[in-house]
Amino acid sequence: CMDLSHLFRRRSLTFEGGVKLPDMKQASADFPIADFMEPQREMVFPMLQHQGEECEVLVREGERVLRDQLIGRPAGLGANIYSSVSGTVTHVEPRLHPSGQMVMSVVVENDHRYETMPAAFPPASFKELTRVEILDRIRYAGIVGMGMDGYPTSEKLSQAIDGTIEYVLLNGCESEPYLTSDYRVMLEDSWRVINGLRIVLSLFPEAQGRICIEDNKPKALEALKEHIEDDSRISLCSLKSKYPQGDENMLVETVTGRQVPFGKLPKDAGCIVLNIDTSVAISRAVTQARPLQRRIVTVAGDCVRTPKNYRVRIGTSMEELIEQVGPLAKRPRRVVYGGPMMGHTVQSLDFPVVKTSSCILLLSSKAALHSEESACIHCGACQAVCPYHLQPNLLYEAVLKKDHARFEKLHGNACSLCGSCSYVCPAKRELVQKIGEEMRSGSEVES
Repeated sequence: CMDLSHLFRRRSLTFEGGVKLPDMKQASADFPIADFMEPQREMVFPMLQHQGEECEVLVREGERVLRDQLIGRPAGLGANIYSSVSGTVTHVEPRLHPSGQMVMSVVVENDHRYETMPAAFPPASFKELTRVEILDRIRYAGIVGMGMDGYPTSEKLSQAIDGTIEYVLLNGCESEPYLTSDYRVMLEDSWRVINGLRIVLSLFPEAQGRICIEDNKPKALEALKEHIEDDSRISLCSLKSKYPQGDENMLVETVTGRQVPFGKLPKDAGCIVLNIDTSVAISRAVTQARPLQRRIVTVAGDCVRTPKNYRVRIGTSMEELIEQVGPLAKRPRRVVYGGPMMGHTVQSLDFPVVKTSSCILLLSSKAALHSEESACIHCGACQAVCPYHLQPNLLYEAVLKKDHARFEKLHGNACSLCGSCSYVCPAKRELVQKIGEEMRSGSEVES
């Protein structure tokens, strides 16, 4: 048997703080990704599917568009938006976004012919391309961080290109309960996961690639291992299963022993962190000249009879996707967009799948149990689990008193909103919710 021990580095590592959560992944983890690529309803493409500025609309009502046609282009920070179907533009108007806001959107009536725009670039091996050509293909494809952060990938890589990058970390932790989309991608599209990493490593010749996976996903480790046996620059890191292991700053600390300075980015610690499906999108963009126009979405929760992951065209109605899973086992009490820790409750499903749509949860009254808050007992549990070593109880009090100066003095804006504090609080105080409200209000004042 071949000795593959050289492929692994620092097994079962972790960080200080965090919580052990019931993973709730078993129901969807063993089902292959199901295709839902034939949506019947209108396709809605919000012009904001990324961090940055809203895209400029490039099409008009009544115009026919093709699959892979550029329909939105950012004026500043942002990412291109493409139609994932061919058809006719019926409306250009504000529509409901998964965030709950109304965002200018292009609405397309799908003609189900899927006529495709000619590729902007010829297919190529990344080894044949220059740095500039690789970045151009990633930028053109409209790729963003697909772990819900939505930061434009070309911008992340360009900002780091002149720095000293020693590690490129692929984040395969997926530590939130229920979510299994990245897990299934690692099993089913492992070659593209590795190829995307190799493409990024070609931009940073001195960097080492680390694929970071929690130790509760041994099948993913095995699936990826067979594609890196001959590559001395790439190794697998088996990390302890703990939330929020997938937080990029925690990942940097766990794998490299470095800390990202407050207010800085992983690149300032010599690292780049990429999501698993982002790596796949990079591979498709660079080698096949394909823009980002599909998303893997976990549909789960105790109201779903058969939780699984779906391959969905961006722009597909979330309501139609939910109908695709079949009759529900129970009536949902709460619908959560994203994971149960960092996602948010939605009041309507009348919004489309976008680039950052990772999961939709349909939870019954039992699963969405809500407890009444009581007085803080000063147990310190919230401080013990905070991965950023903050004092959530004191931040909560500062928010209630509208003491913005104290909130800043306690470094409240360093919070990642992981929700570990709320999870362990015996008084059931909505710590992360209040901290998040203060952070958002502060951002609005600055802008």
